[in-house]
Amino acid sequence: MPNNIQPNKLPNQQLNQQPIYDLIIVGSGPAGLTASIYASRYRLKHLVIGKTQGGEMALSGRIENYPGFKKISGVELAKKMAEHVQDQGGKIVSATVIGVKQSEGEFEIRTDDGKIYQSKTLIIASGTERRKLNIPGEGEYVGRGVSYCATCDGPLFKDKTIAVIGGGNAAVGGAVQIADYAQKIYLIYRREKEKMPADPVWKEEFEKKLKEGKIIDIYQTNLTEIKGDGQKVTSISLDKPYQGSDELKVDGVFIEVGSVPTTNLVKNLGVETDEAGYIKVNPDQSTGCPGIFAAGDITTGSNGMQQIVTATAEGAIAAASVYQYLHRGQAPTPSWGKG
Repeated sequence: MPNNIQPNKLPNQQLNQQPIYDLIIVGSGPAGLTASIYASRYRLKHLVIGKTQGGEMALSGRIENYPGFKKISGVELAKKMAEHVQDQGGKIVSATVIGVKQSEGEFEIRTDDGKIYQSKTLIIASGTERRKLNIPGEGEYVGRGVSYCATCDGPLFKDKTIAVIGGGNAAVGGAVQIADYAQKIYLIYRREKEKMPADPVWKEEFEKKLKEGKIIDIYQTNLTEIKGDGQKVTSISLDKPYQGSDELKVDGVFIEVGSVPTTNLVKNLGVETDEAGYIKVNPDQSTGCPGIFAAGDITTGSNGMQQIVTATAEGAIAAASVYQYLHRGQAPTPSWGKG
């Protein structure tokens, strides 16, 4: 490589030889995959770029609220969506987007494998990432007892004592499912029990497990430290005593305290976000920046519901809006007929 060429940067001549896509979808979760299905039907030349097929959806152990499936795992639903994408002619690139910039009216997308792609439009569907507690010991013991997905890693703690931190669906649902094989589970929530944001259906199952004695609930309490022996987690410290002690012996800690939007990529493009960092979108999923659309959990859309079904809806709308944008206002003609 000549010395005047920067790593991960293609020379202009080589860059110009790359195909220019109508659309690149950043993120391979339900919003991004659905956007691809619709983009294929609108005959838009496009790519989906994402490292984790299915995104956060793939981390769900049990999904019971997606139409058409009474019960399905996140991994299985992600696989079905990806197969649908490929069946329609879409292509999924397994990579992480590390840079996006606008150049001469088009977008350059750089990935962690050193490649650069060009596109006329973007759909940002990169979703969210798990929120950290940022307490001592957390980073040190990630993968050695600390996890951010109870339903993913719970089976590794059969007959062990674990702590689940949080009060939402992921925390409560995770505790319920892990109770089938863990010896003891502490569910620790920072607010009162009445303020737990989990859905009623999960709360009902949680109450059943409480009566069985496998789960112990601790409220109005925070973790202050995760301790270990240098190899694995051995205990946690609390900000107030539980049964006379501010330390609990545990083998694992599952941190399920919500997510934060992954919007660092688009901040330099002038995309407007709210105070929490979510991308502001119009009803057509446009962002106010020409050619940039957003869909899924990363947006302020769907009343902040952040469900798989709302992500897929936003992905479909975003793809239709891209078609309209590229065709200067022409409404997309659906390629399916009425039954």
